[in-house]
Parts: sequence; C-alpha cells; structure tokens
Amino acid sequence: MAYDVIVIGSGPGGYPAAIRASQLGLKVAIIERELLGGICLNWGCIPTKALLKSAQVNEYFKHSDSYGIKAEQFEADFNAIIKRSRGVADKMNKGVQFLLKKYKVEVIMGTAKLAGKNKVEVVAADGSKQTLEASNIVIATGGRSRVLPNIPQDGKKIIGYREALVLPEKPKSMLIVGSGAIGTEFAYFYNSVGVKVTLVEYFDRIVPVEDADISKELEKQYKKQGIDVITSANVEKVDVGGTGTKSLIKKKDGTEITIEADIVLSAVGVVANVENIGLETLGITVEKGKIIVDKYQQTNIPGIYAIGDCTPHQALAHKATKEGINAAEHIAYISKKSEHAPEGIDYNNVPGCTYCEPEIASVGMTEAQAKEAGYELKIGKMPFIASGKATAAGATEGFVKVIYDAKYGELLGAHMIGLNVTDMIAEAVLARKLESTGHEILNAIHPHPTMSEAFKEATAIAYGEATDF
Repeated sequence: MAYDVIVIGSGPGGYPAAIRASQLGLKVAIIERELLGGICLNWGCIPTKALLKSAQVNEYFKHSDSYGIKAEQFEADFNAIIKRSRGVADKMNKGVQFLLKKYKVEVIMGTAKLAGKNKVEVVAADGSKQTLEASNIVIATGGRSRVLPNIPQDGKKIIGYREALVLPEKPKSMLIVGSGAIGTEFAYFYNSVGVKVTLVEYFDRIVPVEDADISKELEKQYKKQGIDVITSANVEKVDVGGTGTKSLIKKKDGTEITIEADIVLSAVGVVANVENIGLETLGITVEKGKIIVDKYQQTNIPGIYAIGDCTPHQALAHKATKEGINAAEHIAYISKKSEHAPEGIDYNNVPGCTYCEPEIASVGMTEAQAKEAGYELKIGKMPFIASGKATAAGATEGFVKVIYDAKYGELLGAHMIGLNVTDMIAEAVLARKLESTGHEILNAIHPHPTMSEAFKEATAIAYGEATDF
C-alpha cells in the first residue's frame, strides 16, 4: 500500500507530524515499535511530572504548619506514587491512540528500517515483515539514555531514567551522575520521598547550560533541602560487587572520594537512535551522531525528513513537535496540498524547562553569552521574596532575571527559577518572537498579584523604573 507520508516513531515529534500531514489532506501511516507517544509520554516528560507532583504534595504536607494546617500523620507511599505515574502515562498513551484514529492516521506496530528512497520495511513483534511505500518519509526515532563506558548500566544497581521511573522499592540512598534536567528532577523527587541523594556534576556548577545565577540559586536550594552536591568531579568507576554500590569520584583538584549508595542513576544525557534504521542505504548525512537537516527538516535526500532528538539542536519535546509540524507542512507545500511553506525554527528562541523544585525556565542568551557577543547590557533581577503572590504562596525562593540590549531594548534572554516559572517563560518567548522592547513590556499591564508580574518588575529594575523593589 502506498502512502503520501510514513512517519517512523510516534513520540512528541512523530505523532503531531502524522496528524498535521493528515489534516492537510495527505494519506499517512505511523510506525511505532513500542508504545504510542514515544519516550516522552511513556518514559520521560509525562510520568516524571507525575512523580514530581507527588513530591510537591508531599512537601506541602511536610510544611503544612506554615500554612496554618496541622497534618500530623501522613506517609509518602512510594509504590502508590509509582503506580499513579504509570497510570498518568497510560492515560496519555490512550489519548494519542484516540487522536491518531480521529485524524485517520494508520498505525502500524513494528520496527521500521529504510529499504529504499520510498520504501520502509517493518518487522512486527512476531517476526513477520512487510514493505511499505511512501512519497515522503519522516524519521522521528528519538533518543535513549547515554551510557558511559565507566558507568555501565545493568538496570538494577546502575540505572537509567526508565528504571528510575519504576523502581520496585524505594532505595535508602542514591548517587545521581549528571545535573541536567533528568538528574536534577530525579534528585528532587527521590530526596522528597526520603532517599539520601548525592548529585555529581562534571562541570563547575549544576545545570551548566543555564545562566550562572540560576545554577548558584539551585545549588543553594538543593543543599537547603538536604541534597549533597558535588561539582567539578567525575565518577571514575562504580563497584557493584557488594549489596549496594561504591563509586570512586575524582575531583578536578585531584582529590578522590568514595560514595556508597544503594543505586547509581546515570543521567548524563541522551544519544540519538540513528543506528540500524537504514540511513546508510540512502547515504543520508549523519554528523556527530545526528541526522543533518535543512530548515524544513529535510535531509540531503529529497523526500526524507528527520525531526526531534535524532537531529541537531535541543533535545526537547516541544522543539520536536514544532519540527514535526514543519516537516508535515513542507511536504504538503511541495505536494501542492498547501500554498504556504512553513517558517524555519529560530533555535535561539526555544525555551528550556526543568521541573525540579524550584522550577527552572529560560530562553535566549545567558549573561555570559550576551557579554561574549559584545552587547552592552541592561540586566534586572526580581527576587520572589519581594513578590506578594510568592509570599502568600509560601514560595519566595528564586527570581526572574532579564537581559536586554541597552542600545535597542531587545530582550536577549530571560532566566527564571521559582514556583511555576515553567508556565511563565512563554511570555518571554513571545516577546522575543515579536521583537518587543523592554519599554513595550513595561507598558503592558501585568495582573497583580501574580508570579508572572515578576517578569515586568525585573524589566523595570533593568531600566531603573522599579517601584516595588
């Protein structure tokens, strides 16, 4: 059977690509080897947020007296928390099934491999094979947990993020290697439910891709929560010979320490799934483990597209979704199903969010990057301790930091750490998209009392116009 589009992979890039292509009048099939929704929905974004919500509720109980409420008897039921997380993922999985059916996308379960420019071979779970044809193919194979040779994952004592989501019992202690989004989120969750957590980072600060002020604040808050943070350090090896693990950690100053823990969680990023999918059959260009694409997500082979974590730039679900929609719209455009070509993605305006507590959200340049680029800056930082809403909510940790070009007023970057800031960052993204100036943001009335008004207040501080700080 021939299709206009075959999408390989049903993650947050794949299934929106399939749906958008169908909406535009194309005949579409999507191939998935495991669960609809991909890693993000089943083993990443969604179930981790369910765990983190349980952790947040647990923290509210711990500190309920500060809100005038006595909650003397409560317990974090680890297995129930895990079960709830899986239930949330299952519900979302069914939602994707419904959407694909609603938009008449044919779902084919199996492992896909390119078998030619317009051909895809699919091997089902029972070993049966079929070859499908399509005018266009979208590769959305995603990524997996990166495995370091000195920290080989065995799924029991040394685990990746998938195992961390479904541990059969709560460990007493955990060593987490890597302080990106995955590492910091799990550090917060496991610490909240009573696990002794040590977080180790190779660079000189945690969340190293963030603005330095964000890193400093998160480390301060984590230490306050009881999480041990070790930076400028590398895990040399892990001994799993005993009942738990013993990790040899070498700091950059040459000192060595050994840390014992029940579990080691390796959270050193993801690696793209580009092996064994037939890229070499067509001569598709791959550099540094990523499929190279143009601004429309097309590879060097016309009609073959790639999106999401298997391509360069940020490994983020929302970035993959936009790439998938762009690929579908470009296919429709060249197929004469649409009169409009999609707009290329500005990868400098893709927001990043980390759902630890306090949350982190950012977009654009850090202060260091802006200075390196030669800008003269106006910087404002609004601490949530000066926010009425944050004070009322009992969440005064963190701040909003904005970075403006002093000459033209362009918003170069926004960096936030605090309660619900992942819901606030969209304003900064939109402001940058619309090329809004600092004065335009100041003249846009923000509601009071809200956490979001801190964005305007930080801007006022940058311009020396603050009245509440």
